[in-house]
Amino acid sequence: MSVSGRSSVVIGILLGVVLSWSSAVLAGDWPHRTVRLILPVPAGSASDFSARLLAERLSQRWGQAVIVDNRPGADGVIGVSAFLGAEDDHTLLYAISAIFTVHPITREKLPYDPVRELVPICPTSDVVLAIAASEKSSIRSLDDLVQTARARPGKLNWGGSPGLPPFVVGGFFKTSKLDLAVVPYREIAPALQDLGEGRIDLFVHALGVLMPQVQSGKARLLAVASDVRMPLVPDVPTVAEAGYPQLRMEGVVGFYGKRGMPDALRDRIASDVRDVASDPDIRDRLAAVGQVARSGSPSEFAALLEQYHRRLADLAKTIDFKATQ
Repeated sequence: MSVSGRSSVVIGILLGVVLSWSSAVLAGDWPHRTVRLILPVPAGSASDFSARLLAERLSQRWGQAVIVDNRPGADGVIGVSAFLGAEDDHTLLYAISAIFTVHPITREKLPYDPVRELVPICPTSDVVLAIAASEKSSIRSLDDLVQTARARPGKLNWGGSPGLPPFVVGGFFKTSKLDLAVVPYREIAPALQDLGEGRIDLFVHALGVLMPQVQSGKARLLAVASDVRMPLVPDVPTVAEAGYPQLRMEGVVGFYGKRGMPDALRDRIASDVRDVASDPDIRDRLAAVGQVARSGSPSEFAALLEQYHRRLADLAKTIDFKATQ
């Protein structure tokens, strides 16, 4: 090798060492001021609850304020856009997996590429979804639902939160040859009111959000769409226990960074979040509102998101879903 060639190799090695050292220093020094968590959902939502719970504990761990900045609208696009537009390495995104798994399917054009521009850091919890029937209906179980829908094709109607339900529940109805009318909702409050008044027969949403209607006697839970029963409603079966494992669905919530985030900083944040979220008190408080604590490394989080996306892409073909502009 020539002298100039050896010099190039040495310079390359030294540059790599310097960059690695710089990343390590950055990770060790971070944060040195307030950390902002952008949430693409309104205050009071399921992921908002877990964000505020974790923000309080992370603030104690990091010795810096951690504030929650809700940026709802356009099914999450406004919040994600605000995050990607923030020129600040102390701003993180805290969001449900739909931004990564659902939006590329439901929207023909996004103002960003989530796969290229978002860096999965770590998951924190699963927002458990549940299937609820109006108390004014005769439906008492998933078997009742299927039998009633077959006996009265086109007479039942249902709604669900955007994201997983249109694919998972809609896919189930189609493959089972069940004819139920879909009632679209832009806001959750009118949907819950209609469920309580019996104007819709079925609604699928986060368990914690459905509970007020259940506790007031206006709706009943048919099943939770998780792997295990929930302490919040221990008598309600899982979809698998009810005989319909294909209805399993859960929205995983977690932290994201931006493209270019140093690996050392990503791993440092992931480690801190895992340590904080492993506290039994955090797990109990999440369970009390219908969430299940989840842990994982950045690579495990990325693999989980890819797995969810593939499943939804297959379901989109099943229901012949057409993306919107």
